[in-house]
This record gives sequence, C-alpha cells and structure tokens, in this order.
Amino acid sequence: MNKTKRTEIFSRLRKDNPSPTTELNFNSTFELLIAVILSAQATDKGVNIATAKLYAIANTPEAIYKLGETGLKKYIKTIGLFNTKAKNIINTCKILIDEHHSIIPDDQKKLEALPGVGRKTANVVRNTAFGHPTMAVDTHIFRVSNRTKIAPGKNVLEVEKKLVKFIPDEFMVDAHHWLILLGRYTCIARKPRCGSCLIEDLCEYRNKTDC
Repeated sequence: MNKTKRTEIFSRLRKDNPSPTTELNFNSTFELLIAVILSAQATDKGVNIATAKLYAIANTPEAIYKLGETGLKKYIKTIGLFNTKAKNIINTCKILIDEHHSIIPDDQKKLEALPGVGRKTANVVRNTAFGHPTMAVDTHIFRVSNRTKIAPGKNVLEVEKKLVKFIPDEFMVDAHHWLILLGRYTCIARKPRCGSCLIEDLCEYRNKTDC
C-alpha cells in the first residue's frame, strides 16, 4: 500500500471521528492504567462494570494497596484471570508508592517494569494519557493492519513498527483508537462488514463481503 492511499484512509477515519478515545472509563492516569491491566483477555464493557464499583471505593495507589489482594478480588472477580491481575495490581501500586510518589511515569521502560504492564499496555497509557504517538497493537489492530495491507506483519511487534513507520505523523496520536474501533465494529474477525466500511474502496483485502 502506498503513502497516498494510507493518507486517504486516515483522513477518512479522522473526518468520521475527529476525537477518538478509548472505550475504557477513567478519570485519572492511574485509573486508566488499572483499567488497561484488567482489560487483558477481557472486554472493555466488563472492565468498566468492575471499575465503576472499585473506583468508587479506591482509585489511588494507596487506596487499592490498602485493599490488598483479597479485597481487590471482590471487585474484579468477574474479569478473566482476576487472581493474577489482583496480585499484579497490588504489586504495581506498591512500586508506584515507593518509587514514583504515586505518579504514573510516562517512560516506556518504567511502565513496563510495573507488574502486569507489557509493551501493549505501556503504549496505551503513553498514547491515551500522555499523547505520545505510540501504537499499541492488539488483536483488532493486528487483523485490520494485515487485512487492509496498511501494515502487514507476521507478529504484533512487526505490525507495530510498520504502523509507526508508515502512518503519516499528523495521524499518529489518534491512529491507535481509529484502528481498534474499525476492528472492533466493522472489520470483525469472522465476517468483516465490508459493505458498511468507509475505507472499503481503499482496502486491499481480497475476500471482501457485502454486509
């Protein structure tokens, strides 16, 4: 796919949704971090239901750390892998308190040093909270990038690097949100809704559908 086509794709996505953002509910960078940790192998809807109750009681590193693993599990038990996530979140809160004065760092390595925070989570936080032009590649973005040929790759890291390289700078801050929404609601896994896609004529996917 050439630069002109990529530019047109993101121009259309921007026109359709000028101010995209995550579908996770949060009111602080810390709340976003915890929500993203919880969202691994879980739906945003499910995470939002759990965090609405959790954040009403505890929404700072100190408050959640005070809950302890057992107390935290009561709020997140409906989310997949909640035992592991509870342990990671409590340990993350401890590190934030002891090493970062309860402030979320915007440095990639410092974020990835937190338990339960991998490259994708760190990229989401740096992009959504701090406005860095990072690209967090999940299953939706991986699928869209390969189907459309915007940035085909064999693994998420390869796709991430190509997206950062190929997407014009003016679109980079919002590109993650546009692509994830496209994959979540239009370019879905089993049967993409090509007929209702606003970039269908620019997409290079060979097996397009009419729906």
